Amino acid sequence: MPGDGYQLLGDANLTKFDSTIYWVVLILQRSETHRGGILYPRESESRQVVSLDGLWNFVVPAANNPLQGFDEHWYKKYLKELTDMDVYMMPVPSSYNDITTDWKIRDHVGLVWYDRKFFVPKSWYQIGRIWLRFGSVSYASQVWINGQLVMSHEIGHLPFLGEVTNFLKFGKENLITVACDNTLLSDTVPQGKVEEIESGRLVQSYTFDFFNYAGIDRPVTLYTTPKNYIDDISVVTDIDGDVGLVDYKITYVSDVNVTCRVSLIDKKGNVVVMSDDYGEAYGILEVPKANLWWPYLMDPCPGYLYTLQVELLSDYGDLIDKYSQPIGIRSISWTNSSLMINNRPVYLHGFGRHEDSDIRGKGLDLPLIIRDHNLIKWIGANAYRTSHYPYAEEIMDLADELGIMIVDECPSVNTEFFFESLLVKHKNSLTELIKRDKNRPSVIMWSAANEPRTQYPMAKAYFKEVIDHIKSLDVTRPTTIVEAQSVNVVYSSQYVDVVSFNRYNGWYVNGGNLDVVPLSVVAEATAWHEKFNKPVIMQEYGGDTLEGLHFTPNFIWSEEYQVSLMSKHFQAFDELRERGFFIGEFIWNFADFKTAQTYTRVGGNKKGIFTRNRQPKASAHHLRKRYWALAAQLYNASMPHDLYDYVARPVVVHDEL
Repeated sequence: MPGDGYQLLGDANLTKFDSTIYWVVLILQRSETHRGGILYPRESESRQVVSLDGLWNFVVPAANNPLQGFDEHWYKKYLKELTDMDVYMMPVPSSYNDITTDWKIRDHVGLVWYDRKFFVPKSWYQIGRIWLRFGSVSYASQVWINGQLVMSHEIGHLPFLGEVTNFLKFGKENLITVACDNTLLSDTVPQGKVEEIESGRLVQSYTFDFFNYAGIDRPVTLYTTPKNYIDDISVVTDIDGDVGLVDYKITYVSDVNVTCRVSLIDKKGNVVVMSDDYGEAYGILEVPKANLWWPYLMDPCPGYLYTLQVELLSDYGDLIDKYSQPIGIRSISWTNSSLMINNRPVYLHGFGRHEDSDIRGKGLDLPLIIRDHNLIKWIGANAYRTSHYPYAEEIMDLADELGIMIVDECPSVNTEFFFESLLVKHKNSLTELIKRDKNRPSVIMWSAANEPRTQYPMAKAYFKEVIDHIKSLDVTRPTTIVEAQSVNVVYSSQYVDVVSFNRYNGWYVNGGNLDVVPLSVVAEATAWHEKFNKPVIMQEYGGDTLEGLHFTPNFIWSEEYQVSLMSKHFQAFDELRERGFFIGEFIWNFADFKTAQTYTRVGGNKKGIFTRNRQPKASAHHLRKRYWALAAQLYNASMPHDLYDYVARPVVVHDEL
């Protein structure tokens, strides 16, 4: 059996595939995770931050002994010194799947192990508290410091942290070890299935159409706080005429009397307003002539951010702790036919996306995310959905700063089986997501799921509880579920504020028959609104395109076909906008991305308007003209000078004498 430190989650995590092979699905101990705030690590007068990113050691257990790391107590050893195992260098952050040249690692199912050494300064001994934070480990993980279990977490794409002060050696080297499990089953978020094939190898299957990348895919950080510290900050903003309202609540941990001082600082570093002298941990700041947070292209200065500076002070006025939280002042409201930012109707034009690129998979890649957002601005998009999981905090920071509106989606995708243990995890994923992103001005909507099987009666009570849970955490933003089932059979969209649907007319439906697209799109979107009396967004439409494939007349899979398919949808969208309830169009997808191996996918999903290495197809130029035309019509945005290339001098008609 496993060594000490090994934990099982749930009642049935040990699944017997045959008389000799047992498989452990998850290795978690939920009680070890931190239940307070999840503030992003930021340096200040009272806080220090050290990155643990870099090259880690990486080991895959023997195929015939998935529990080898526990049996042999790898969490108490330095992996690099294992003499009977292949030890790889693995960059963190990254997904591990595409880093090596071994297909068995790419397709591995189950546990993998990471470790590295790091030094803790002796001066930190009396600093207060030291915390270890992971931006994400997919899918589940346990973490040890110097051989002692310090925390565990389930569900990828979300951060987790724990205090590790008592586990560290000060002024010495320390060892951090991570066991990561990528297994997906019927009670994970998202769901999957594991089977043993004829060769004896385990194979992971899932119904969602993107590759199940895994590993330590976001930054790992060690940071300090004082013993008495700011634990969480919650901000809700609104506007009253030209006055901005900032409703704040500060949560702190302290065993002495403290007061809070809250200041709002503008981009120039000026203190605009400060909390009163009472030092309460909650209140409302009134900001005269506030610079509002506007979406991209709706204002000459989109994405304006203030800094909410929070200070924890002693009875003598000495600084104990300080944290600075970027915020944007804006309001969100909605009716049964519209969505408004700062009391102005908005029309969303953007994408579904993926965190996906060559080699690093879903690993955080700063050059890539800057390139992506440069392309988003270039094409004139104002929004995207974090399909189909929460994106890295660094990506969300860019959206805040650039004024890109976000439909923030939890990791529930293609949910098919509905039962209580899954519901608990689904709700927990939303709790963690909302805790992380609640203060972001860019987040304008919560998406509870993508393409769940909501035609089943069990989905009704399930999603009522999911949406009620979101509302218990945040009533300031609308909710949605992105549907793929027919409007006549769903049991879930009655509970949301905005109806969203995916439909691939001209591709999966009526492939090659573009003449029926406008009628089909208009009819279905209208049916959604008439049944539920709510605003409607088309969250996905499109078709695969092989870059460089050309046909005249257009033919399916060609670049010409993708352009024509888009144009037919544009016709439908314009008619729907005139009907007054249609509030958004998101093409699928921003860029090509990797999927599981299947004969229906040639190197992955090719529905992107950009290639996987972020170069435009013909459709990108076509969509750019559409989105900039919308921005000019709706918000009087100035058209870019390079939108149209020179063709010929204008024809001058002379009057006859």
